[in-house]
Order: sequence, then structure tokens, then C-alpha cells
Amino acid sequence: MKIRLGIAPPGSADFTQTVDLAEELGIDSLWISERVYDASIDPFIGMAHALSRTRALKVGFGVAILPGRHPVLVAKQLASLAALHPRRVLPAFGVSPARPRERDAFPVDGPRGEVFDEGLSLLRQLLRQEQVTFKGDYYRVTDAGVGPLPAKPLDLWVGGSAPAALRRAGRLSDGWLGSLLTPAEAGARREEIQRHAAEAGREIEPDHFGISIAVALGDVSDDLLASIRRRRPDADPAALVPAGWAAARAQVERYVAAGLTKFVVRPAGREPGLREFLDGFTRELMPLQN
Repeated sequence: MKIRLGIAPPGSADFTQTVDLAEELGIDSLWISERVYDASIDPFIGMAHALSRTRALKVGFGVAILPGRHPVLVAKQLASLAALHPRRVLPAFGVSPARPRERDAFPVDGPRGEVFDEGLSLLRQLLRQEQVTFKGDYYRVTDAGVGPLPAKPLDLWVGGSAPAALRRAGRLSDGWLGSLLTPAEAGARREEIQRHAAEAGREIEPDHFGISIAVALGDVSDDLLASIRRRRPDADPAALVPAGWAAARAQVERYVAAGLTKFVVRPAGREPGLREFLDGFTRELMPLQN
């Protein structure tokens, strides 16, 4: 199985500089999170900008929110990016923003999980069929097409670790990107997703399971600690956020042993300079790739 490690840009880093250095250093992938109420780059705009400046770097969403965006427009954007930059577009979607107050930016007309499932089903069809007629509870289109389709269909990944999210990943996705899970927890969820896929008569490629890791390079920030306590009140933050590069390397190795092979690494705590972060990443973690 292919082990690959990518990065999420440090929050205050110059985005264009991050893109250029990632390409220069041969980093596999750059992942852009959906954060509306701050200075972060929009994931779709950031993906287009990064792909246009590079020749090898893959760019993914880590993750973007699908409910609240119309699947036809999302399919058009992804098909256009894939046509311009083949095999380098890595879309991954979630149900809700990580910050609850940002939900208002993604209004939906029904339960978010149901809207997401239907939207993802429509999105998959639009990226695999030249014409689609779809009649659901939340989306209806007739003879819709988004232009030339990618020669290789785009893999659509999803995030989330709740039971409903795992069922969704097994039934509808091509891969899974988790977060805030120990290696043992992530491995158990990988197995559960595979069970749901088998029950649906599907199979997810064994190297399409990944996780986002925050590496503490100094004290963990209050914002991150608050997020961990809100999402994982039962967990010790130290078990989820390795302290330093040596601990991060050991943590990645434990995830690999649990069956995960794709990783998105970002700094936590004291935010290092961009070059310092990338130097540590390339020195300590990139050698784990095969």
C-alpha cells in the first residue's frame, strides 16, 4: 500500500510561498481546510491557485463542506480542475463546519446528514456520467452534464467518525479522512467502514484511509485544546497530538500498523516559521513514504 504524507498550511504562513516550497521540496500533497470566519484561503480558490502554480503537487480539501453547495456547481468546478490538472485533484467533504458558528454560511433545507448523502450521490453521478437525471428529496436535475469528464473518475473522500459518518463512508465514498483519533480508534473505524462497504456490495481501496494529525511544536494552543475537549471530552489531548517530530513519526508508524496510509500534517501550539515546519516535516516524516 502507498504511504503518502501531505501538509496543511500553517495558519499565518503566506499561502503562495507554502505552495511553492511544497512543490520545490517534493511534498506529495497540500490540504486546505474550510474555515470561513478567518483569514484562511477558500478551499476551491486555494486549490485552483495551488494547482496553477505547480506541476507535481496534489491538492486536496481537508475537508470542504458539501451541504449548502449545490452538487451540480461543485461537480462543474471539480471537473474543470481535473481537466486542467489531471490526477492532482483530491476532494474530501464533510457534513458541517468544524466551527459551529459557521453553519449559517451553509444553509440547507433538511437534516444535514440526509442532504449530504443525497448531494454526494448526485455529485458522484455527475462526475461519472455525461448526462444525469436525478430526483431526490433535496435535489432534482434533468439531463444535467458538466462537460468532459475526467479520464479516471475522481475519488470522493469524506470525513467524520460518528456512526452515521462511517456508514456514509462505506456506502458512498471512495476514501476516508479522519481526525482526533488514536491509532487504535482509527483502525477500528477503518474496519467498520469496510464492513459497511461490503454490506452495500462495494469495496474501498485499502490504501484510501487517512487521518489528519496536529503536531505540537511547543504548547498546544487554547483554541485547539478547546476544540479537542468539545469533540473528544473522553480523550487525553496528549494521546491525539504528538509532541515534537520524533513523537509524530512514532504516531504515524502506529497509524500505518492500524491500516492507515494517508496523512495530513499540520502544526499545533507555537506556530513555527514556514521553513522550520517544512524542514521538520521533510526530515522526519517524508522518509516514511514508500
